[in-house]
Amino acid sequence: MGKMVKKVLLMGGDVVFLHLALLLTVLLRYPGGDVMAIFLQHWPDFAIVFVIWIMVFYIINLYDLNLKASDMRFVRLGLNAFLVSIALSVIYFYLVVPAVTPKTNLAIFIATFTILFVLWRLGYQAFLMQVILPVNLAIIGSNKFSDNLVSELKKNPGSAYSPALIFSDPTKLDDLVVAISDHRIKTIVVCDNFGESDRMENALFSCLPYNIDFYNYPDFYEMVTGKIPVEAIGQNWFLENLKEGQKNTYHRVKRVLDVILACLIFVATLPLWFLIGIAIKSTSRGPVFFRQVRVGKNEKEYVMIKFRTMRITDNDGAPTEKKDRRITGVGRFLRGSRLDEIPQVLNILRGEMSFIGPRPERPEIITELERNIPFYKTRLLIKPGLTGWDQISGSYHSPSVDDTIEKLQHDLYYLKHRSFSLDLSIALKTLATVMFHEGR
Repeated sequence: MGKMVKKVLLMGGDVVFLHLALLLTVLLRYPGGDVMAIFLQHWPDFAIVFVIWIMVFYIINLYDLNLKASDMRFVRLGLNAFLVSIALSVIYFYLVVPAVTPKTNLAIFIATFTILFVLWRLGYQAFLMQVILPVNLAIIGSNKFSDNLVSELKKNPGSAYSPALIFSDPTKLDDLVVAISDHRIKTIVVCDNFGESDRMENALFSCLPYNIDFYNYPDFYEMVTGKIPVEAIGQNWFLENLKEGQKNTYHRVKRVLDVILACLIFVATLPLWFLIGIAIKSTSRGPVFFRQVRVGKNEKEYVMIKFRTMRITDNDGAPTEKKDRRITGVGRFLRGSRLDEIPQVLNILRGEMSFIGPRPERPEIITELERNIPFYKTRLLIKPGLTGWDQISGSYHSPSVDDTIEKLQHDLYYLKHRSFSLDLSIALKTLATVMFHEGR
């Protein structure tokens, strides 16, 4: 069962139980009344509430398939989601539609749905995730690719693939049919053809009658992790997957949307610029704005502008690290709230950046990374962004080579799949990052 199907199933269950909670609310609130008539009377306004709750759940990541209902992270995210949803529901009922005042109804609905939601998610985890969804996986090859894949599957239990067989002996390729039958294999991932492509193709072809799904390593890794395994691709991957000629309309419309949104943000936040400037100047020496040369689309350099968050004394200009002591008190707040990023709307208006894209880097860092990481400069085929696929990944990435490779894997995924729907998803997840300090 695919990841999208699983997410739709989770979301569909939430929708069903939202309706069931409203039905139970009517039964409890109006005993002896015409249940269906009262339910239909309340449904139009509560339908808006349902949409609000589902959107909040999505933004706060309650549809992450790796999230277990028994984990504390689920409890924390769930609590955040319920608090935001309740607040928005109250605002909707008492400000948007003041003629409707279901104080008791809303309270009963919230209590009822809370119970149903917890039971539904625990049931989903205990039954569906454990009984229906796991798929036995065979990995052909025993090398760094297969090791990486097993490691990622452990990190992504929600993918519901269980590595039941690692086929490491090329002399037993002729026995592949027997092996997959014995282990009830439903999916095969090829990480190594052992230098015997013809023999491998014949072995895989013989498995067709068993309704097996076949993947090569890069495609399966991408599907499970949302990253491109840069160590396993070559120039052909870019030629086959980057359809730049088909993205012209997307880029033109995205540019229009960038300009409109940047103008709105600039006007709406202009009073904050003065307040933030005063806070920065009154707490540390130095300019209000931080300017630094970054590399944009097609390796064109530009000057990025942000609110200054670091001290200028004893600052060697090294890349920022986690819990960096150079960050001021005001700067820590600005970074946590992402307010330090606001001046970059000027870079967006000048066409140097977009709201969504890879994180921009300094020229000297790119030069150094290009020596150690293959295809690093391909991320410069598009404009850098304020936020992006990597920024919402949930991990803090240092400037180290290993962490940069992981960032590049996210960037290449975005480069391949960029679209309005993916951009909207990133924008919504960024809201959760800002509000609850998820991600980095």
